Amino acid sequence: MILIPNDKGYFYKKNELMKKLFLFVLLLPLMIKAQDTREMDKKGIDTAQYIPKGLKVGVEAPIIKGVALGGKAIDSEEILKTKQIVLVFYRGEWCPVCNRYLSNLNDSLQYITNNNVEVIVVGPETFENAQKTADKSKSDFILLPDTTFQILTAYDVLFHVNQKYQRKIKTFLLTDIAKNNNQEEATLPVPATYVIGKDGLIKWRHFDYNYSKRASAQEIIEHLK
Repeated sequence: MILIPNDKGYFYKKNELMKKLFLFVLLLPLMIKAQDTREMDKKGIDTAQYIPKGLKVGVEAPIIKGVALGGKAIDSEEILKTKQIVLVFYRGEWCPVCNRYLSNLNDSLQYITNNNVEVIVVGPETFENAQKTADKSKSDFILLPDTTFQILTAYDVLFHVNQKYQRKIKTFLLTDIAKNNNQEEATLPVPATYVIGKDGLIKWRHFDYNYSKRASAQEIIEHLK
């Protein structure tokens, strides 16, 4: 039997060392999953309930229908006859990260739409609160309130907000998430971005549970080709 010294001066049999290594490899996925769960919990996701994964690249994009701010009827099937779609999800007018991002996106909007693209921004808010988002971001893009959560659900971005995060938003941003969305339960979307080709398929996505990480205008433009 081979003996191996360690830095403490003890000796382990080789098979015991191999057992420890095997156990570590076996537990590594569980350790990574536990770390991911903790990170999601910090970002407000109730990990005891359904965790969205987002739609994959290459799948058919669900139809987007609704009434945008200003009363314009939106139908993605009609848009895709002539243009690609950039679909962006945001959390709410109370979210400073969202407001900064949408404002920056609006500043680069012409560079995106020059590629024969329609930009549709979807949130879970009421029309009244969505108008506040539009005012804060000075938006020229289509802002579509998804008051029934049909689009949010279809694109697999919707999650339940944990109690700790709800209290945090009430304390620091003076907002009740459920009331802001005119809902009984607090739910939010992962602020994902999808590029939908004229063939109706998702050709690129940015999906990150960390709401501070968003798709840049440059990334979007690169994936419109």
